[in-house]
Amino acid sequence: MHKTVRYGIAALALMAGLGSAQALTLEEVKSAGYIQGATANEVPYGYMKEDGTAAGIGPDVAIAVLKSMGINDVNWTVTPFGTLIPGLKARRYAFVAAEQNISPERCRQVAFTEPNSSYGEGLLVKKGNPKKLTTYADIAKDPSLKVAVVSGANNIDFLRAVGVKEDQIIIIQANADALSTVQTRADAYAATELTVAKLAEGQQGVEQVKPFTDPIVNGKPVRNYGGFAFRPEDKKLYEAFNTALVAYRKTDAYKRTLKSYGLSEESIEAAAAKNVKDLCAGK
Repeated sequence: MHKTVRYGIAALALMAGLGSAQALTLEEVKSAGYIQGATANEVPYGYMKEDGTAAGIGPDVAIAVLKSMGINDVNWTVTPFGTLIPGLKARRYAFVAAEQNISPERCRQVAFTEPNSSYGEGLLVKKGNPKKLTTYADIAKDPSLKVAVVSGANNIDFLRAVGVKEDQIIIIQANADALSTVQTRADAYAATELTVAKLAEGQQGVEQVKPFTDPIVNGKPVRNYGGFAFRPEDKKLYEAFNTALVAYRKTDAYKRTLKSYGLSEESIEAAAAKNVKDLCAGK
């Protein structure tokens, strides 16, 4: 089972461990019988289904990797994207499975695993794309345009890099707010390609920009590499998970999971071609 809430002696013991400055170990997690994980409610990267179970690229891979480590239960917390890392640092959970882009700024706060996925950028716009947007730079060309972005998402860095001004950016708290924001007070919503595709599915008033050109930053097209985040002090737990993840990425089951959520073979191969050390260095 992968419950959202679970109490009892084991739970209280693990919560006590999380509340202290002492490193959380793999042995402690196994003794408790489960681990505390967090995700954001963003399809297809990580979300909670109506039955209370976690799903998405991050949770599905995490569950499989943890099972290979002898951990069969995850106590999931769902929290806004911008609070994932602060909550991890505050020891509210042991790891994050939300396919957060591995960036130098985030690497200064948490320990990322090797990349689990790779994906490009996208724009959600009103039906018919009335402003004829094809990339983030088009927004910068017209100061009257407004673009929404989720708090804590690094899409804002890409928007700034291509010249979008601060007064053009509307910060929203959750991915779920994007539809109403685009329909009422923004000309577009900037997010990853898969996030935008899922939001646009079955909607009458909005659409995904196609074709879309990824923004050029520092002379290269932007590409995101999502990974799992741990606290640096939980080094042995992190290392055990990272080793198991690297092994799991070589399996057919791993590829099937990522493809089931819309990732292409090219994106899967792109993730495998990168390493966390280089990504944290900004390479």
